[in-house]
Formats: sequence, structure tokens, C-alpha cells
Amino acid sequence: MVVKIPKKCDPFTALAFSASAVIVAFILFPLIEMTVQPSLADLVETIKDPDVIRSIWLSIYTSGSAALISFVLGTPFAYLLARHEFTGKKIVESIIDLPIMIPHPVVGIAILSIAGRNHWLGQIFNAIGLRIMGSVTGIIVVLTFVGLPFYVNTAKAGFEAIPARLEKVSRSLGASNTDTFFRVTFPLAWRSMVVGIIMCTARAVSEFGAVVIVAYHPMIAPVMIYERFTAYGLKYSQPVAVWLIIVCLFLFLLLRIFSVPKKGAT
Repeated sequence: MVVKIPKKCDPFTALAFSASAVIVAFILFPLIEMTVQPSLADLVETIKDPDVIRSIWLSIYTSGSAALISFVLGTPFAYLLARHEFTGKKIVESIIDLPIMIPHPVVGIAILSIAGRNHWLGQIFNAIGLRIMGSVTGIIVVLTFVGLPFYVNTAKAGFEAIPARLEKVSRSLGASNTDTFFRVTFPLAWRSMVVGIIMCTARAVSEFGAVVIVAYHPMIAPVMIYERFTAYGLKYSQPVAVWLIIVCLFLFLLLRIFSVPKKGAT
């Protein structure tokens, strides 16, 4: 049987639809198969496991903490990048994107290299009782490192979308830079900042490579999935993975809810 392509459907459009179908199937098929293989009883039994609950909650807590730190430190930095031109700005923006590009085990090794006892910064940490290796603090540091670029870039785009003339008008009426930011810029850019927080959290909650080097214990969910897979196989790792996927789906649902509406949308 020969399938005829409608006249209005040119070859490139047909290729685009075909490629789209392949990509969607490539992403969804393994995820769906992994999700449906564990029985409902397996999922219920898994979520009753205190270790599983603890690991998922630890993932959410540390990822949320990383997003909060990114919000506090990244917001003024993103505003600076959005509103000011300075020498070396492109280099600074490239540095911000480095955690996205470099292999994640390298991130863990880099953090340990400055947190060890042989490094002066590590000696300061030890002196004040701050432990990075094998601690919740270390996990938060790692997740902040990998998630910060997502917040900064998203918040920066939000600030850039706000006309600078609105801030100039505010300052011309006697408002300080601080008042202008919190009364004009922040209310207009809040949605982008919320999206940035969600993206940072979603990125952090899925991190494995850097965390497993810095803090194998206490176990976050991705590390527990890996540990159960290597020790017991798919049967015991899949249910935990399904629950983590549910958490990620919830985060991306929030992302869609708070995403900046497209122009012209009602």
C-alpha cells in the first residue's frame, strides 16, 4: 500500500513530523516501559519503605535548599548581567554556564579538591565544624553548583524582558535603585524567577554524578536507585525510579503553570 502525501504537506513538513514522532517515541517509550513494569503493589510497598521516603525527601530538601541559595545570590547577579555592560561580561556568562557543560564527576572532584584537609579552604571548613564530604551540606553545595546556572539564566532573561525605561521613570520620580527593583522590577519579573527556581530544583533533584563522589551517604534518591540497581537489579530499583519520575513530573507541571505566557495569549 502506498501512502500519498497531501499536496499541502511538502517533503520537509513530512520529514519534520516524522522526526518529531521518532523523538517523542525515543523519549517516552523507555520511560513508559519502566513506569508500567512495577506493579501497584510494588509501588505501594516501596513508598512505605522508610529508607525510600528518607531518600526522596532528602532529594527534595537539598534541591529546594540549592534553589533557595540560587535565588538569594543569583537574583542580584542575574540583574547585573541583564542591565549592565562591562568588560569581560561574555567571559563571566561563559563561566556561569560551565557547570552545565563539564562532566558531573568532575564537579564532585573539583569541590572535594578545595574542601579537603590539604587545602586552606578545607582547613577553614574543618576549623568551624563545616563538613562537606559525606554530609547534607556537601550535597547542597553540589546541587547549588549544578543548578545555579539554570536559575541565573532564567532570571536574567526575565529581567531583560522588562523595558529599562520603566526603571528609569521610577528613578526619575525620586525612587532609589533598591526601591525601583523591589517595587517595579521584582513584581514584573517574579514569574521568571519562580520558573528559574523550579528549573534549578528540577535539575538538582536529578543530579547523581557529582553527588556520588562528594556524599554517597546520606543517600539521595538517584544514589539509592543506583545502589539498589547494582545490588539487587531492576526489580528493586524501578519502583524508586518511578516515584522520582512522579516528583519530576510535578515539578515540570509547576514549570508549565508558572511559565511566562506567550505574547498574544489570552
